[in-house]
Amino acid sequence: MTSQPTETSHSRIAATYKTREVEGLIDLYFYRPIGFRLAEFFAQLKMTPATVTLLGGVCGVIAGHLYYYRDLRINIVGMVLHVCANALDNADGQLARLTQRESRKGRIIDSVVDHLVFMSIYFHLALRCVSEGSSPAIWVLALAAGISHALQGAAADYYRSTYLYFVANGGRIRIDSSSEVGLDYRRWNWRQGAWDKLLLALYLNFTRQQEMLAPHLKKLRDTASELFHGEIPGWLRARYRNLAGPMLKWWGLLMTNTRMLVLFALLLIGQPIYFFWFEIIPLNLLFVYLMFREETMAESMQEVAQKWRDLA
Repeated sequence: MTSQPTETSHSRIAATYKTREVEGLIDLYFYRPIGFRLAEFFAQLKMTPATVTLLGGVCGVIAGHLYYYRDLRINIVGMVLHVCANALDNADGQLARLTQRESRKGRIIDSVVDHLVFMSIYFHLALRCVSEGSSPAIWVLALAAGISHALQGAAADYYRSTYLYFVANGGRIRIDSSSEVGLDYRRWNWRQGAWDKLLLALYLNFTRQQEMLAPHLKKLRDTASELFHGEIPGWLRARYRNLAGPMLKWWGLLMTNTRMLVLFALLLIGQPIYFFWFEIIPLNLLFVYLMFREETMAESMQEVAQKWRDLA
């Protein structure tokens, strides 16, 4: 008799997913349920998704500072705040979908805040290593890890959004290109809308970075948009799902949860310096492998789409 309310609750939470296929296990069974409850609470308070994003950012930046101290108790407080930041990062998107307030500006603010959180973490970990006697070269290591993180995150976001475009949304929802963002950027005036223009400048750089990392995938997206005009045919959706779907779990390893788990483990044993090496070596190797697989797949699908156009 209690199954119906439970199923209804699960379906309400599921309605705030991007799509189940791109959600990690920790997100599905921990962050999304918590994020949904938080989203409902914030909706009652009439808070905006951007406000929730900034609240999560404050928690994350403070967590990064607490990782500086060589005191496990303080580090654990940082870990708790870090988990809170990630829960709020989930809640802001769920709140946007729950209240139908999704927007490009919200996505940009979310991305900027995510970068600020990890900048705080990398900076304070490097500062901790220096205070413990490490060579100043640790700053180079931290910078290399930060750049690696930024590139991995940009690529993972691009491939996941493309999967949503082809499979979950069927091409009905537009995805931003650097040319479109560039047009919007040029429309804004620094005097009249400095904040919006700054956000668009950051987003323009981000989209250009993604397109440079995945030129074949960009070409496939452009071709699909030109050929199918917002309605991806079933055969193409099925083909993309079959080829790209198995790689989603590996892209998930390049997202926030993996980094958090490894960082927490290294803090518990008092060796946070190895977090930089984890970012640079194993995650970059996985990153390069996945990019090669995805670009090869996109190139082959581009050929299929071209043949379809020639026969049509």
